[in-house]
Amino acid sequence: MADEPPVALGPVDFSTHILSLASTALIALRKMPAPDGADLPLDLETARHLIDVLGMLEQKTKGNLDEAERKLLGSLIYDLRVAYVDAEKGARG
Repeated sequence: MADEPPVALGPVDFSTHILSLASTALIALRKMPAPDGADLPLDLETARHLIDVLGMLEQKTKGNLDEAERKLLGSLIYDLRVAYVDAEKGARG
């Protein structure tokens, strides 16, 4: 790995950050494949934690986001909560 050139990462903004958190939650819920294509087990605890983090960010940033960021965050939280409930029901059988 020492011979590989460093990967240039783009700038981090709020939307990119929350999309990253949401993607990780979707992977934990098995609604999205892992970046390496691995078939990971359902991880409700991690998904719930990340959804809670997004909810906390929504509360802490209230009044400080532009309209697009506010709508994106609200939509991600809603969609993830629905996906979590579906996954939880499926896990119970």
